[in-house]
Order: sequence, then structure tokens, then C-alpha cells
Amino acid sequence: MIRNLSFEVKIQHNLKKCFYYDDGNKLLLSPTSNQVFSWKTAPFSPNAAPNIDSITEGPICSIRFSLDEKLIAVQRSNTSIIFFHRETGETFTHRCKSESESILGFFWTDCPSCDIVVVKTSGLDLYAYDHASKSLALVETKKMTVSWYVYTHESRLVLLASGMQCKTFHGFQLSSVGIIRLPKFEMVMAKPEANSKPVLASEDVYIVTVYGRIYCLQVDRVAMVLHSYRFYRDAIIQQGSLPIYSHKVAVSVVDNVLLVHQVDAKVIILYDIFSDSRAPISAPLPVLFRGFPRSDSFTSRPGTKESESLEASDSNDNEAIIYGEGWTFLVPDLICDVANMRLWKIHLDLEAISASSSEVPSVLEFLQRRKLEANKAKQLCLAITRTMILERRPINMVAKSMDVLVTSYALSLKAGSYFKGIKTERTSSSVPNVSGPGQGVDVNTGRTDGLGKSVQHESASRVNSVSVSRPSNYLSSETEDSSSFEPLKISSNDAQFDSGKVDTGAESSATGNPLNASVSEQQESQLTSPAISPDEMYRFVFAPAEEEMIGEPSYLVSIILEFFRSANLEKVKVHPNLYVLTVQLLARSEQYAELGLCVINKIIEPSKEVALQLLESGRQNFQIRKLGSDMLRQVSLHQDYVLLLVQDGYYLEALRYARKHKVTTIRPSLFLEAAMTSNDSQHLAAVLRFFSDFIPGFHSTSDFSTYYHILNEMNSSSVVA
Repeated sequence: MIRNLSFEVKIQHNLKKCFYYDDGNKLLLSPTSNQVFSWKTAPFSPNAAPNIDSITEGPICSIRFSLDEKLIAVQRSNTSIIFFHRETGETFTHRCKSESESILGFFWTDCPSCDIVVVKTSGLDLYAYDHASKSLALVETKKMTVSWYVYTHESRLVLLASGMQCKTFHGFQLSSVGIIRLPKFEMVMAKPEANSKPVLASEDVYIVTVYGRIYCLQVDRVAMVLHSYRFYRDAIIQQGSLPIYSHKVAVSVVDNVLLVHQVDAKVIILYDIFSDSRAPISAPLPVLFRGFPRSDSFTSRPGTKESESLEASDSNDNEAIIYGEGWTFLVPDLICDVANMRLWKIHLDLEAISASSSEVPSVLEFLQRRKLEANKAKQLCLAITRTMILERRPINMVAKSMDVLVTSYALSLKAGSYFKGIKTERTSSSVPNVSGPGQGVDVNTGRTDGLGKSVQHESASRVNSVSVSRPSNYLSSETEDSSSFEPLKISSNDAQFDSGKVDTGAESSATGNPLNASVSEQQESQLTSPAISPDEMYRFVFAPAEEEMIGEPSYLVSIILEFFRSANLEKVKVHPNLYVLTVQLLARSEQYAELGLCVINKIIEPSKEVALQLLESGRQNFQIRKLGSDMLRQVSLHQDYVLLLVQDGYYLEALRYARKHKVTTIRPSLFLEAAMTSNDSQHLAAVLRFFSDFIPGFHSTSDFSTYYHILNEMNSSSVVA
């Protein structure tokens, strides 16, 4: 089961149920005849209170705030847009100059050459806002026939549909580095059995961003597939199709996971297209409701029918939610429930997804790419790996899992994401809302047909993307094959076209900060990555497994050796305690020959901890103990080695070694006592002479007086005898 509807904002006021979504500012808007109610959806809060602005009375086709949120633009008809200044209350109106063209919609942009783009049936008009004259100045016009358009602020990409079947597209990216024109392309549409030609509708086209790469998804209801297109500078490449099982389909993106809502079938199919895979990551999953405690100010008045209905609904937390007829899916991860006046936010139930697949390495790969709930993903990975070992799964399966975890950790270290904390951000780009004009896509009019009629469908606002490997993104020029095309991706400032060659949108060798659209809705966390360090592998996987496993430890040793192999390939340093555990396990099963080979071949890396454990485990095996003493010298632990020699009775050799390696921290009395214990006066005399020669003032110490007296007594005893 998947917990998809986990938070809610109760939108309660006696207004007409008409909502628009401004994806540039992450605002849910509900206008009345003379007011606009607006709710912040990022960061998502169930207790969000609306802001209220006054506007003049009149029809509303579309409404959006500028990115600095100083202006409100309202499309009154297919020929006029009126602008309201929120602070001063001043207004001005923009009208079409030609009666033969009509306005399909508009959006704000942070493009340096213009502030707002008006989409008309005759093409695009790019305008700059003149603060002094309170008017729009035309910057550029791009002429072409347009039937409808799709735009998302996150991608800064607008697609303009034209043709008899509306399957011919022109594309423009209006980003902070300028305007980039995509090549013209056509979408694939299956032919029905009859001679009729289906017409592509705006609600059948989605722009989504996954792992920093921009895709277009197109619903083909004749072929019952979801076509996927990836954007490059010189080409738009179709990248396969996903099957659909419902005529009513919607798309969401949560933490870079593509969710295809099969509305009629009341299930969701999840895809993780990190490596352009088209296989679902789990079986089809239902939608579950998980409520959030709501503030009193946002609950219905008790005793009302609405209150009773909501209370009954909320009491059934464990029941599957039936897709509502009035639901509008806002890409990436919001649902506007107009009938119940609620805004839902989609979340993934990582536990359910993990439990729905038996392919453990694939599940671990999926969890290691999760960013929104990195800590939960990490805990699941630890639990899955520990359980897999306790259940004694096949070694090759465990080895693949170790490769996944170690590789992920190595990549996170290179990217610098393992130790960095997450700070909550407000917007999907590094440009703050107050720095420039913004953009919005409304729920009802984000996609508009040629007559200016509202369409109940929404384009993407933002997506949860991971680190990309360039500080800004451009598209490469077209070359011999599609594998060399560079995708349209998301940058640290906005979406641009990438000119560098990158295999995936989440390379760990990132040199810049990507647009991390997921951060704006996360609670603060100290984890940016679910990667698991070798220390955590020891503490939470291997050590607990060693305590719980019964019988011959050879299986656990084999698993640990596979972990060493993976760590060596990725040049990841293994925690010394794991080497110590390996020594203990091999010694416990009296596999001294294997232990010796592991030490000699440096499968077990030398360290003080390992050396001391070899000495301890070598009490019953001289060769292992010798390996431990040799390791002390190997890691330059000269004092420990000297103490070991003294302890074993080799105090004269210890003196020579201490002098050679300048070990001066050991008390002379330790050597003198060992020499005295041997009852050899010549050895005691040699030790006294050594310290007298090499330690200035030793003749004046109590040690010299004590042991010189003992030496004289030993000599006297030998003479008498």
C-alpha cells in the first residue's frame, strides 16, 4: 500500500469553488468577484492561512502573481489582461491590438529580456514591465499559429501546439540566460480504426522534471500508452512508452519518482526512470489517506453537514481513497479537491514500496536515490540488508546489494552530500521571489484552447530533483546518435540547456548546486542522502547480525569479504572495527590459515585495533600472534611494540628497538623489573648501563639506586654460592 495523500489544507470560506494554481510562487488562488484568496503551498502546511487581496469586479479567465508578488495579473477575456499593484492599488490594462487574434494565456518569467509572456493564437508576445509608466513594453514577437500551450515554471519551457490534430509543437525555454528555441517536432498519435483523426488535447500533455532532466509525457488513448519525450538542444527524442490501463490518466512526480495515476482503475503505477528504465518499480498500488492534525481555525464549525462529512472521512484513515471526480492533479505532487475544498499533497510510502518487490538490490537502488525522506530510506536500507543476512540469502544477491550501498556512499562523498545538512528553501530556484517577476499556472486555465476556454488540467510547477553535474544546464548540439545528445535539465538558478556530456542527471561528481525543487517542501533535516557509511554498516548491520546469527560464522565472513571487495573497488575506507570483527570470526572458527592470508594480502587492512585483536586471537596460534606484532611495527606503533617485547620477555631486544626508533615514553623501571625477574645479573647490569649511557642524570634517580642495590645483592649471592 502507498500512503499518497498524507497532508491536507482545508480551504474554507463562503466563496465560489474556483481555484487556480500559480506554480511560479507556489500559490493556490481562489478569486471572488472583488477579492483574491491565496494560500502558500510551499512549505506545505495543513494550517496555512490565506492572504486576501482586493481586485475590481469582472470575469476571470486566469490569474497569476508576479514572482516578486507585487503585481496581480488577471486575464479578463481573450483580448485583455488587467494588472493590479498590491501595495498602491494602481491598475492598468493590456489589450490585444488585433481583433483577429486572442489571448490563450500568459506567464511571468525571469528571463533577462522580458518579464511576462503573453501567449496568443498568433504566437508569443514578450513584454518588459515598465515600473515608471506602469505599462508593458513589447520586447519581441514570435509569430506562429497556436491552438493551445503548456508551460511550467520549473522547466521554464513552453510548448505551443498547432496543426489539425494539435500534435505539432514549437518549444521555447525562457530562462535567466536568455531564450532558447527548440526544434519543431511532432508527437506520436495512434490511428483509430475509423477514418477519424483524434485531436490531441492540452490535458494529455505533461512537462515533468525527473532527476534534473526535462521530459514531456503524452497520453495516447487510442494506443493506451503514455509516450515519453526527452528534450535536447538540437532534438526532441522519443524515449519509449509506458502502458496505461485507464482512459483517465494523470501524472505526478514525487521525489523524482514518476507516478502514473490510473484514475478509473483507482491505482498508481510508479516508475523510477533514473537510468531510462521503463519497468515499474513495484506492483500497482492504491491510494491511502493519512491525515494531519488540523488547526481549529481550519476545521468546519461543529454540527454542520460539512463538519460531519469531514469527520466521517477522517475517521477512516486506513481506507483507500476513491479518486474524486473533481480532482485536478497539479504536477509535481499536489491534488486540488474542488468538491471538498481541500489541497492534497502526495507522499510515497517507502515501506510499502520496499515490501512490494523481492528484488532486493533494485529496492536498495531505489531507496538510495530518495532525498525527501533520506533518513527513512536509510533506515529501511539498513533493515533490509540486516534481514537479508540473517535470512542467509544467496551470497551473489547480498554481494550485489553491497555494491549498491557502497557505490551510493562513494558517490555521496564525491558530491559532498553525505555530510551536508538540508536547509528549507522557499522557491524551486536559487532566485528568491522578491528578486524579479514570477509566473503562474492556474488550475482551471493553465492550458487553454484556441477559444480561450478554460481547461481543467494543470501543468507542472516543480519537481523534486537531485544533484546534476553542471552548475548550469544547456543542451548540446545534435551529433551522430541520440546517445550523444545532452538533455534539457535543471540548473541551480533555473532550467536551461546543458552543453556538457553527462550520462545521468544525478552524477555524484557535481561541481555546482542544482535546482533542488524538493527542498522547498521538506522539513529541516541533517541528512541530504540516504547513503550508508562503513561505520554504520558495522554498527547497524554486521555487529547486530553477528550477535543474532547462530552456528558456523563462515557465511557472515563471506558477506563481510564481499563488502571489503566493494569498498576496495570504490576506494572507500572500511571502519577498523569491521576488520576486528572479521579477525574474531575467523579465529573463533579456527580458520587460522584463511586469517593469515587475509592479513598478508591486506584484505584486512593493518591498524592498531586489528593488531591488538590478532595478538589476542593469537594466544592459541603463534603465527597469528606474530602477524599481530609485525602489524604493530607496520603501522609505526613503536611504543606498543616495545611493550609487547617486554611483556614477552624480550627486554633487551626491546631496548635496542626503542633506541633505534627513539621511543622515550616508556618508564625505565619496566625494563629493569623485567631484567630483575629473569634472575640474570648480567642482563640487569646491561639494562642499567644502557639507561646510564643514554639518559642524562639517570644515576641520580631512585630507579638507579634501587636496582643498583638489587644488582649488588645478586652479585654477592653468586659469590657466596
